[in-house]
Amino acid sequence: MADLPLHDQTLTQLGAQIRSGALSPVALTERLLARIGQFDGALGAFRLVLRDRALAQAKAAESALKAGVDLSPLHGLPYVAKDLFDVRGYPTTAGTHLLAGAIAARDSAATARLDRAGMVLLGKTNTVQFAYGGVGINTDLGTPHNPWHATAHAPGGSSSGTGVAVAAGLAPFGLGTDTGGSVRIPAALCGVVGLKTSVGRISRAGVYPLSFSLDSVGPLTRSVEDAALVYQHLIGEDEADETTRGVPPHDVLRDLKAGVKGLRLAFPETLFFDDVHPEISRAVREAGRVLKDLGASVESIAFPEAEEASQLNPRGLVIAADAYAVNQRFLEERFDELDPAVRDRMKNGRLVTGPEYFRITRRWAELRRKAHRSLAHVDALLAPTTMVPALPIDAMLGSLETYLQHNVQYLRNTAIGNILAFCGLSLPCGFTQQGLPIGLMIYGRSFTEDTVLRVGHAYEQATPWHTRHPDLAWVK
Repeated sequence: MADLPLHDQTLTQLGAQIRSGALSPVALTERLLARIGQFDGALGAFRLVLRDRALAQAKAAESALKAGVDLSPLHGLPYVAKDLFDVRGYPTTAGTHLLAGAIAARDSAATARLDRAGMVLLGKTNTVQFAYGGVGINTDLGTPHNPWHATAHAPGGSSSGTGVAVAAGLAPFGLGTDTGGSVRIPAALCGVVGLKTSVGRISRAGVYPLSFSLDSVGPLTRSVEDAALVYQHLIGEDEADETTRGVPPHDVLRDLKAGVKGLRLAFPETLFFDDVHPEISRAVREAGRVLKDLGASVESIAFPEAEEASQLNPRGLVIAADAYAVNQRFLEERFDELDPAVRDRMKNGRLVTGPEYFRITRRWAELRRKAHRSLAHVDALLAPTTMVPALPIDAMLGSLETYLQHNVQYLRNTAIGNILAFCGLSLPCGFTQQGLPIGLMIYGRSFTEDTVLRVGHAYEQATPWHTRHPDLAWVK
């Protein structure tokens, strides 16, 4: 660890140094702010850098720790938040200039919990406009640059800025949201860890919504252990988000390092591997071999519910309807000022009738029950996070039709999990010949985050992929 630069270290590693006295929260915050100043002009991960606020929080954490007040294992550690999360006194822009003056009156539930844990907020990160897209492109406020290639490649969306910030060493952890893949896709394309949580685990209060029925909050980190640690501090009931009521807490750290011996894992052979880039398919299959060598049972199963879920998401109508309801005033009054790739899809939401919406969501509920029954004897599924690796941005800007084609390639495998109410983890499982990251997705039934994190940790510890970091020598 001594030879690993601070900006490449995990929360766990940094926390150990803070508690040993080898590193101070202020020094760490200053180092990361300097790195943001050096590289973010080229990367475009940040919408807003909260320098003064971050330094004040770091000084407060340092003073508290010196006085023997240790709020949590996260005390004094920096993070970033996707610009959907309210932070009192600052704008929540949701990826559009139209919300530049939307100053938050209070903190979101997630940032408030991290504040109580003693964390240091470095700033707010860019996102796809209204969080509505899997590629990561934002033609309004700018598209973050995937740090793994000198030529602009897709960072993944919609938590694009968070994925880039964590991968590039600008922050060790960031908050994201996932409605159809928006945590897992940037995690896969940027080579980091992303946890899609079950709806009801973490409060969405104070988060700009895309689809209330599907939105979830999740961390992007450099290790599975870090994702588990942050998750443990974010979960819990919140009266401001009724989906969290009655959801019992659980301890994902207790068995995180228990290994996979005896666990039943499966490749779902229906749809998830169809038309997947061959390098991605090989890497994911190899991940299954690694897990089998570690003692898990790994088999291939038919899982027709994946195809059914895909068919029950015609043109993303439910999300479009939810998003239209939230953003109707902009679509009706400021349509020409919106990102064409967003507005032209979101406007379809006004065409969804009440009966149609009801029928689709009721069939979702029925399919979720069916899928959970089908997986009663499987602990987790193994699949590619995305069909293709990060592609050059220019190749996707030629036409709306081209963009939509690639958007589907990034969202297909992840959106299925949202419809089926799964939790899921994406973590690095290899690199293409071009040096672009490949993501392995571990799916679990609702509220089995402990299992997907346990499987992910075992795989991560047995492979070297998480130790690789992008070379930013191309930044001039």
